[in-house]
Order: sequence, then C-alpha cells, then structure tokens
Amino acid sequence: MKNQRRHDMTRNAPMARRGEIQALLELTWRVGSDPLLTQGSTGNSSAKLDDVLWIKASGRWMADSLTNEILIPLDLAEMQECIRQDVDPSARYPCASLETAMHTVLPHRVVLHVHCVSTIAWAVRSDAPVQLQSKLDGLRWQWIPYVASGLPLAREIEHVLSASPETNIFVLGNHGLVIAGEDPASVEHLLAEVRKRLNIIPRKAHPADYAALLDVCWDSPWDLPDDDAVHALGTDPISQRILAGGLLYPCQAIFSDSTPDLSVEDLFRPIPLPRLGEDWRGQHADRPFLIVEGRGVVVRKSMTPAELAMMSGLAQVVQRLGVSSCLRYLTGAEVAAISGQAAYHYRELASVGQAR
Repeated sequence: MKNQRRHDMTRNAPMARRGEIQALLELTWRVGSDPLLTQGSTGNSSAKLDDVLWIKASGRWMADSLTNEILIPLDLAEMQECIRQDVDPSARYPCASLETAMHTVLPHRVVLHVHCVSTIAWAVRSDAPVQLQSKLDGLRWQWIPYVASGLPLAREIEHVLSASPETNIFVLGNHGLVIAGEDPASVEHLLAEVRKRLNIIPRKAHPADYAALLDVCWDSPWDLPDDDAVHALGTDPISQRILAGGLLYPCQAIFSDSTPDLSVEDLFRPIPLPRLGEDWRGQHADRPFLIVEGRGVVVRKSMTPAELAMMSGLAQVVQRLGVSSCLRYLTGAEVAAISGQAAYHYRELASVGQAR
C-alpha cells in the first residue's frame, strides 16, 4: 500500500505542480553544475508540494536533474511523524537524502543545501561566527555549530527556529550552507547574495610538475587528475600545512574510510618524489591518491567521479584558507561518529557516482 501511494504521488504530482517541480529541477541543475557550489553527489534540494516532500535521492547528482529522475516523493506527514518519534527518516527510507530530516523540519516550501567552497572556507574557522556577523549583516541568518548530519542537525535547526523563526539562511559549521524560501527564484536570489558576500579569492599555487608526475604514473595504478587545480595540494606548502591538521569537514571521511590503517595525517602527508628504481608502489598501494611534495597529485585509476569531484572541492577550500586562519578541525569523537548510517551514505555518494 505504501509503495502504491508513492507511485500515485509520482504520477499525479507532476500534473498538478509541473511548473513548480520544473523550476526546482532547473535550480538544482544550475547549482549542481557549478563545482564551487556542489561536488559530485553532495548537496540536496527539496520542495513541499501538496503534502509531499520532493527531495533529491541519496547519491544522485544535482547536475543530472534535467536528464535523470533525481527527486523522490515522500509523504511529508510520515517524515514529520518519524521526527516526532525520534527516528531519522533516512534510516527508514534509505533511498532518501541523509538530510531529509533537515528538509522536513524547515517550514519553507523550498530548501537548498550546498557545499559552497567559499562558505566552507569560512565555516571551518573557529572565529567564523564573529567574522560572518559583518559579512551577512542585514540578512536573516544563523550560525549552526558543527553537528552530525541527519536527525541531530534537524534538531539544531528546530532549536534555532524556535528562537528565530524568520531565519532563512543557515551557515553550518564545518559543513556548508542551507538556504530556504517560498519558491526556487527567491532561494536562488538569496544564494547569489550570500555567495557574493562570502566570496574568497583562492590563493595561487605553483604549477604542477607534469613530467615528474607522468613518471610516477608510468606502468602504475596511478593517473593524473582531470582537474588541474587539485595539484595545489602538492605544490602549495600552505595547503599541505592545513591538511596536516586533520579533517575539516565530513566529505573528507570518504578518503579516510577507504584507508582504515592510515591516520588522516598520514593520508594527506606528502611523499617525496620517488627515486628511479625505488620500490614504492606496494608501500602506498592502499592509498586513494598520492600528494607528491612540490610536484602535484596522482590519483588511483579506480577513484570514482564523485571521489574525484570531492577532492577537487577540498583543493578549492584549502586554497581559500590563509596561513594565519584559526581553524576548527573535527574532533576525534566527531570523526569517529561519521560511521554507521552516516558513513554508509557518504560511501554511497562515491559508489553511485561511479555509475554516472
């Protein structure tokens, strides 16, 4: 019966709300096509129409919204009942976005969550709440200190709304940005305003040593990344110093989860350029990528498109952080908590992206 009801919602809603759903899909496509706003299958969008929550499915790419069916219909009352019972909707409906609870508790008709690199570059700073006060002055915004995705984040959103119900911008510590409104056009306009105010010009990095990197890749499981900007992780000492401190935001856990025997520090620690004849491939066989000190980056040929996109996003974030920035890294307990359901969803982002 529940599956039939979902089928009926899918079939009937486009007839009644075709224009509104199309507007959401077009906004989703524009946002998803901008790697400075979303990377791979990160980010999500939703609209509440006729008691149905239309939300991006877990692991789908926002950039595919005009060519693939990426939205799924969920009974809004059922989602609200899950939250009243202290059940995360994404646990009951695995195909739903990990952030379904957050989209549910927000009263706005349209909600957009993005991993804007400039916003993240502010959100990983320990002084972010103070810095953002002047930058977002006049807007109805609130700061949300880092909390795990899913139901915990939804509870924090509820807490903020109980005190400031007019809020329509949420900067998520060590995470990203949420913007809400009554229609896609107003949400997109507000996103443009926030993005303009929080824009950070990236630091220029020394060019990659492609000749040396090609030698590393020869007859090996490694390859050059498609995005040249990723090489800044290997050629920019400031970026290396920042990454040595730990995880800045949860998407980095995709890489750390794939190498459980390596610490985060080891994973992002540059290796010296291998010497001719040196047997180094076996030594680093479990790594998804190698940061070659002063030369650039090589990636495993098996890395998924989603993983590559998130690595590009990471490079963009750290290029927007200064050497004197006061950074707030995820704690050991927070990193450990990115496990179970949350880790499953983050890994799913990579596995679904591979089939794109």
